[in-house]
Amino acid sequence: MVELEVFLGELLSINPNIDIGLIERAYKKAEQMHEGQLRKSGKPYLTHPVEVAKILADLGMDERTIVAGLLHDAVEDTPYSLDDIKNDFGDDVALLVGGVTKLGSLSLDSREERQAENLRKMFLAMSKDIRVLIIKLADRLHNLRTINYMNKAQIAEKCRETLEIYAPLASRLGIYTIKFELEDIALKYLDPENYYKLVELVKAKRDERQADINKTTEDIKAALDEIDIKYEISGRSKHFYSIYTKMKYQHKSLEEIFDLTAVRVIVDSVKDCYSVLGTVHTLWKPIPGRFKDYVAMPKPNRYQSIHTTVIGEKGQPFEIQIRTKAMHRIAEYGIAAHWKYKEGVSGDQEEVKLAWLRQTLEWNKDMNDPREFMETLRVDLFASQVFVFTPKGNVIELPAGSTPLDFAFKIHTDIGLKCVGAKVNAKMVPIDYRLDNGEIVEIITSNNSSGPSIDWLQIAKSSNAKSKIRSWLKKQDRTQNIERGKEMLEKSARRKGFDPHDLVRNAWLVKIARSMNYASTNELFTSISYGGVLVSKVLSALVEHYEEEKSVTAADKDAELLKKADKPRKRSFVSDGAVRIEGVENPLVHLARCCSPLPGDTIIGFITKGNGVSVHRRDCPNILSLSDENRQRLLDVEWNDEGSRGAYDADFSIVAEDRKGLFSDISRKCADMDVNISGAKLSTDEDGIARTQLTLSISGKQQMEKVLRSLRQIESVREVYRA
Repeated sequence: MVELEVFLGELLSINPNIDIGLIERAYKKAEQMHEGQLRKSGKPYLTHPVEVAKILADLGMDERTIVAGLLHDAVEDTPYSLDDIKNDFGDDVALLVGGVTKLGSLSLDSREERQAENLRKMFLAMSKDIRVLIIKLADRLHNLRTINYMNKAQIAEKCRETLEIYAPLASRLGIYTIKFELEDIALKYLDPENYYKLVELVKAKRDERQADINKTTEDIKAALDEIDIKYEISGRSKHFYSIYTKMKYQHKSLEEIFDLTAVRVIVDSVKDCYSVLGTVHTLWKPIPGRFKDYVAMPKPNRYQSIHTTVIGEKGQPFEIQIRTKAMHRIAEYGIAAHWKYKEGVSGDQEEVKLAWLRQTLEWNKDMNDPREFMETLRVDLFASQVFVFTPKGNVIELPAGSTPLDFAFKIHTDIGLKCVGAKVNAKMVPIDYRLDNGEIVEIITSNNSSGPSIDWLQIAKSSNAKSKIRSWLKKQDRTQNIERGKEMLEKSARRKGFDPHDLVRNAWLVKIARSMNYASTNELFTSISYGGVLVSKVLSALVEHYEEEKSVTAADKDAELLKKADKPRKRSFVSDGAVRIEGVENPLVHLARCCSPLPGDTIIGFITKGNGVSVHRRDCPNILSLSDENRQRLLDVEWNDEGSRGAYDADFSIVAEDRKGLFSDISRKCADMDVNISGAKLSTDEDGIARTQLTLSISGKQQMEKVLRSLRQIESVREVYRA
């Protein structure tokens, strides 16, 4: 374990002006509170907060952030409370520690709900002080460095969460030193085979690439010495995860990745940046389309640099990056550079509250569904961006895939609400047109516009636009919203094969409305109408109630029939392949195609006339509608794990907005899950809604649920359900 004196010495070597007395007090308090606690590695728990504090110090964070790093687990794992921290170290430290402390007292139904609520809490704390997230990133980085002591399931979960949430957040803050390490460690554990293959491929070409970098560096130095510019020059290699994603998703070989290595030139001024660019382009021919000027147009996280890819003497492409010293500090440390290179940062707090963070807090206030929250988070914060222009030349940043509606609401809420059309590059386009980088967008408005429709929620891609559309719809005529919500629910129920009146107009809906914190079913319908709650969530709850009640009714009837039987039935089962059948020797058994039961479903057998025993789900409409006479043919059935045949046909229905490549994406998603498509039927209605009926070969109910989740993630898919 790092001793106190060594730890303090390391901090002083990083920042000689740090308040070492305050840090020492915090260290001793953390040591006292975590005494006797061990990490999974067997080391004293104190090693973790100390390493987190060291990461924060390396980033150049101030004393209070380092103190919060030392104490960040104390509230969660020891009797030491936030009030104690406030009394001992002040409000500032208490706010930071409170922001990174997980929710402990809420009763939440799923891991996804807990993850969503913890992130909401963290975002709220971030809005008050962005250092909360920097501490969280340092905490996650050290946990990943020591993740080998966790079990495989925990490692996979933490690594996926890192790639989906924390690495993109580090990118948003521009802290690339942390982002790159998080991604590389996560990749090493999630796909070790390809990770180590990539390491070997990169290592095999290292000497050759280094020789090329040395030659390029000498050529640039000689040219810059002639024009008398002060500069620093170095080479850098692309990190493994970035190479991996390009090879996997862009189907490139290692030789086709132009920026595998790059030469970086750091100068004193913006003027010198462009002088170096001119010099480089006189030495080598630039590749068209590979020039990016992030100096004139910075990234959302304030990253600035000029990137140009040129053709070397041997015909090989290589990248050159040009930036000032100030730009380089931001590129390495991102928002942490505010603390590393400025004396007093309290006055800069408003400056570092990034626009995307304020928008995140705005749109997540009324979002009830944790899955929707997580998906929106991924789209708005972590998806790639598109940059377009207003007619006056102002740059507008939007999530990739955005439409003119997203642009309109980004400009102003009133412009979005009055939008009746759009022009892109002076040509009329539909409002669902997908915007591309560099396009000039003009919104056509009308005071006579009737305002947004419910369909706009499908067209808009940014949460900013969706939030404002929902807000407008919510304020519309109450009666109209109630009827629209009811109609949406009934329509969805009908598509799933249920009588909508049977599902919607009964006491179940009252219970479900209350469980979702709505005072009445009318309030629930209103929320459905403006997208405040997902139809699929309400319908799933209704179907669950429906199936439970019908199952109970069927079981009661079975019990009654058994009591009336002349002879009591024995509970002996005969094994036959996938199922075990009660009291029947050598039965002819088949799984009913009307309901396609899967291992994990509650099932029942029916003795057919001349065709053996058909096995159905207990909620199968054909079983539920049997007459009392035919119910005497029912037999108890159990799944036989030992005799399972491995693959079963299951039918799925997919409802989506029709687009080019939709079925290709569905097929690819099935292939990624190693699921075979044994049948498919496609149709598209007049409204542009594509309906796909799939028959998939799957192993059981658990895999079925995984398939449902994966298919719902496909772009433009509205609903996926088991047919």
